Amino acid sequence: MNIRPLGDKVVVKSLEAEQTTKSGIVLMGAAKEKPQEAEVVAVGPGGVVDGKEIVMEVAVGDKILYSKYAGTEVKYDGVEYVILRQNDILAVVE
Repeated sequence: MNIRPLGDKVVVKSLEAEQTTKSGIVLMGAAKEKPQEAEVVAVGPGGVVDGKEIVMEVAVGDKILYSKYAGTEVKYDGVEYVILRQNDILAVVE
């Protein structure tokens, strides 16, 4: 990984979107929702951001749920990532 996030930023890689509904209906490309579950691939150092001390609560390898419209999508070496702030992370999936 050559992307090093700054401050309270986190780089995540989205997990695959559901291909079928719970009732078994196969979804086509446009009908699929943007996945909100991802794996953390890089974590910023935290520190003082906007005058507040930020302690990073996630680590590389954590699976997380994040806000639906959070972050910025980037493509690096043919792989799509999302860079978002730690406060856009809703939960860690265990």
